[in-house]
Amino acid sequence: MPRLARIFRHPIKGIGSEPLESAELTPAGALTGDRAWALLNADAPQTDDWQPRRNFLVVARGPALAAVTATSVGQKIRLTHPDRPPLDFDPAAEADALREWVAPLWPAGYPAPARLVRAPGHGMTDMPDAYVSIGSLASLRAFEAAAGQQLDLRRFRINLWLEDLDPWEETGWIGRQIMIGTTRLDVSEPIGRCRAPEASPETGQRDVNTNRILTDIGKKTDFGVYARVVYGGTVATGDTAALL
Repeated sequence: MPRLARIFRHPIKGIGSEPLESAELTPAGALTGDRAWALLNADAPQTDDWQPRRNFLVVARGPALAAVTATSVGQKIRLTHPDRPPLDFDPAAEADALREWVAPLWPAGYPAPARLVRAPGHGMTDMPDAYVSIGSLASLRAFEAAAGQQLDLRRFRINLWLEDLDPWEETGWIGRQIMIGTTRLDVSEPIGRCRAPEASPETGQRDVNTNRILTDIGKKTDFGVYARVVYGGTVATGDTAALL
């Protein structure tokens, strides 16, 4: 039976992945604490409203950000990167510390880091509504076979990874509901990929053309699916998953 294998949260959009053993899903907020903060670039409207990905510091433009790891400790977030000293900061009170820390990782050709904003209601995801992202480890293995190399699952910045599925099985779930533990989710659409997965979470360097490979194997540029939480609750690694 399919099970929930891995859970990831991204406290700051585009800056760091945080592995979890359990997480709270809610209809209004998707995965609690995911993309709770986002760092606007200097050319973006400096508001707290939802904005498209291009207005923020994200891996698609700054591949070095892929190598950031995040750990939440109370009100603080700890960020680490191979080329930067660790940073422990409170995003509600110490935004300047984040801007200074991330600046050397951000390409000079793009608008500079500007204002750290708190996401409105739900996470500052790439979609204006509250979604969680779901991926399949079997599909990842098939992707790796086509790429001819291992692909760290953190490249895809997916929230919930399921195991014991057939490769690409999740692509047939659009318009269906699934249960994970006691929660129920409505699978809404495939996730169209940008350049972010090209960057290695180990090095922060682009080392594979993921969209070309997806296109070559007939998957357009889609990997993973978006889902809306219908009935919330706590999910934990090892929970069973079932298509309804």
